[in-house]
Amino acid sequence: MATKKSIHIWILFGILIIAAWLLGFVIEAQAETMKCRTAGVATKSETMPAQVGDEGHLLGMTMREGLAFFENGEIATYITKGIWDTTMGKAFKANGYLFFKFEDGSTIVTTYDQRAIADPSGKWSSKITGEIIKGTGRFEGIEGTTSTIGKQFPDVKGEASKSSTDITFTYTLSSK
Repeated sequence: MATKKSIHIWILFGILIIAAWLLGFVIEAQAETMKCRTAGVATKSETMPAQVGDEGHLLGMTMREGLAFFENGEIATYITKGIWDTTMGKAFKANGYLFFKFEDGSTIVTTYDQRAIADPSGKWSSKITGEIIKGTGRFEGIEGTTSTIGKQFPDVKGEASKSSTDITFTYTLSSK
């Protein structure tokens, strides 16, 4: 009887060791967050009618450039390049890439996917999500997602289009 008991104890001990080992990996891979606010202007923009049978349907591409102000005090330059499709006053969708460059030369590249709709009163609601696809320097091996809330400022004739976004990066960095 004592032999069966000691076997059960060893099996239980082995399970505990394996569980502790696996828990160590889970703790190591916990995601971190980093937040920034961007301020930018459209530096290139092209628009054309979609010509698909509905009035006000436009296609376009835009490049924006500006600064990203991070919560930890860092400032990075950013460029976003995207394409969009809109039915004026009803719906808007856009896809593209954001490129962040930090003072030490490190970079982060993300994608974004934006969907917006207007309710009957004309008030817009928007959802912007993204994926972190690459990093260099201290961000080498970065993986994760982004969530964004953005604001487009009213256009002023003769001036570049202005926008601001609040971006939350949820990420892990693989050990080197």
